[in-house]
Amino acid sequence: MANTTFHLWFPNIFEFKGGIQTYSAFLLEALQNLYPSDRYEVFLKHDKSPAADFSSLAPTEFHCTGFMPSQLRTPTFAAQLFGWGFWQRPDLVISSHLNFAVVGRQLRRLTGTPYWAVAHGVDAWNIQRPDLQLALHDADRILAVSGYTRDRLLEEQNLDPAKVSLLPNTFDTERFQIAPKPQYLLERHKLTIEQPIILTVARLDSSEKYKGHDQILQAMPVIRRAIPNVHYILVGKGNDRPRIEKLINELNLNDCVSLAGFIPDTELCDYYNLCDVFAMPSKGEGFGIVYLEALACGKPTLGGNQDGAVDALCHGELGVLVNPDNVEAIAQSLIQILGGIYPHPILYQPQALRQEVTARFGFAQFQKTLAELMQMRSQI
Repeated sequence: MANTTFHLWFPNIFEFKGGIQTYSAFLLEALQNLYPSDRYEVFLKHDKSPAADFSSLAPTEFHCTGFMPSQLRTPTFAAQLFGWGFWQRPDLVISSHLNFAVVGRQLRRLTGTPYWAVAHGVDAWNIQRPDLQLALHDADRILAVSGYTRDRLLEEQNLDPAKVSLLPNTFDTERFQIAPKPQYLLERHKLTIEQPIILTVARLDSSEKYKGHDQILQAMPVIRRAIPNVHYILVGKGNDRPRIEKLINELNLNDCVSLAGFIPDTELCDYYNLCDVFAMPSKGEGFGIVYLEALACGKPTLGGNQDGAVDALCHGELGVLVNPDNVEAIAQSLIQILGGIYPHPILYQPQALRQEVTARFGFAQFQKTLAELMQMRSQI
């Protein structure tokens, strides 16, 4: 694969750090580690410009359309992908969002350029658009971030299983480390070091109620009866915050729930280390990088048993899986975890949790899996 030109189509990687953005950044890094002498043309839909401090191992050019008005951005981005693709004839296109695969199919039909696409979660489920369905069937490979997403995609779209491969999410092992509870956060939230703390990190968007924070709030009165000084911290911002504040008031939880709002990236690891259990009983996650980050900080972790959290928690080997609609089960599981009596010894072995999640989902494993997939391509 010497002298290869890659075209990478990403929503963005610099100005917002969600799951797809994090995955995209790691994908770029891994490819450049594997093929540092090749050329990379990176197309970013929502970024206005690359970060000033970005450095790369390989020749890299960024093409940004984030400066365009929102109503013009999608057609401009699509035209850019097609135009540059037609002109440069890259050896491989990799799109980190399925929607962009529609352009990949058009380019492939005209120039023969192979394209891969990444399937994360809700973007890959219940797809009804005929053009996107065709783009999935014609893709040379689809990378699914979890077995759950892969299985749903195969079942719903009747794809060839041989071309849908797993490349699970990864995380920054250097950034997320085990540490004592940060004193400044205890002071910020007026907590004592002995207080049991439950943490959720999620966007508070009205379209993402599936994250499970509502169920934890509903469970809090039961948890408080068993653990009177328990405190719940919900990190994240979004347009659903007024409704959540109203629910907190209705449940009389103002004295035991903190809405931390937006926090800078530099504080995220500290929040994981502040808590005694990370809980996000979701039912719509494609994977959930936050589970990996919490585990890397040695924290007992609870997720839902009906989505990609099953993959992140290794089918219960690394955490606790519950029915996300069963508030009583959520309450009792959190009571047992905080009480140190949940029948799963690894929950109380921080170093073992960190070692296992690093071995299974660390960047080294991500890059190794990608290398194997790229090797398969070169042998075709």
